Amino acid sequence: MAQPQPLEGLAAIVTGAGRGLGRAEALELARLGASVVVNDFGQPGRDGSGEASATPAEEVAAEIRAAGGQAVAHLGDVADHEQARGLVQLAIDTYGKLDILVNNAGILRDRMIFSMSEGEWDSVIHVHLKGHFNTSHFASVHWRERSKAAGAPVYGRIVNTSSEAFLAGSAGQPNYAAAKGGIVGLTTSSALALGKYGVTANVICPRARTRMTEDVFAGFQEPGAGELDALAPEHVAPLVGYLASPAAAGVNGQLLVVHGGMVAVVERPKVAAKFDTAKGVFTFEELDGVLSPYYAGRPAAETFAASEVLGLKRG
Repeated sequence: MAQPQPLEGLAAIVTGAGRGLGRAEALELARLGASVVVNDFGQPGRDGSGEASATPAEEVAAEIRAAGGQAVAHLGDVADHEQARGLVQLAIDTYGKLDILVNNAGILRDRMIFSMSEGEWDSVIHVHLKGHFNTSHFASVHWRERSKAAGAPVYGRIVNTSSEAFLAGSAGQPNYAAAKGGIVGLTTSSALALGKYGVTANVICPRARTRMTEDVFAGFQEPGAGELDALAPEHVAPLVGYLASPAAAGVNGQLLVVHGGMVAVVERPKVAAKFDTAKGVFTFEELDGVLSPYYAGRPAAETFAASEVLGLKRG
């Protein structure tokens, strides 16, 4: 008799699942046995431009069904509160419940801080950060109500998508970096609030070559025929499957960086140095006397050297 799949009997939502990372994650969850709602607004531009289309979501849902899985498509904007409500309700109506929420949808509108318009700022925060909140809100309402009705914890998993842009900065992406940092805060807060109901919330920083990151990895050497592509989105998806599974019941409020053959668990910030005043409260002069020597000779800003960390070579 075949062994049950890790996610058998569970219902999942994956946002932004028509292409790239979201598509790979939806396919992986289905492969592991989950029934999936494939959400994608379907706009062709990575900046959120163009006419919305059901085609990307429907194609991925059809691919899952063709492989023997269960999937339905949802064409909706997760940044819209009511459409996010409808997305969660679709999972409940179709599968009787929701167990797994993977938030992946996002757009890019890159610009230096001194050139960025209010609209470019608002649109990215809207889709990434508010989109994550909207779906998480309605999913958490569902899980809390189920838990209260059962008088016991239920099964719930949230996997959010951040980026190393928030960790190390990204000069031309102040909106994106801020949104991704906000998503980490949203995740850790959700983890604390929902744990008693049986729900975990974790966040990943994926490195993958997709439509969203084509500029980031432009010039890096692509694999030759038969070689492993460490930046293929398919290498991120297994971690999402793990975090969505019963095996990860003890993993909550965690931040993980993932690509290819590497998963890094990121610790919460640590204090690098501590100074105590000799006088009860600091004066300007005393601060100058302790902080200026500490920072002397240090770079003004430490930047992320992608080529060193990823072990990639520019072509």
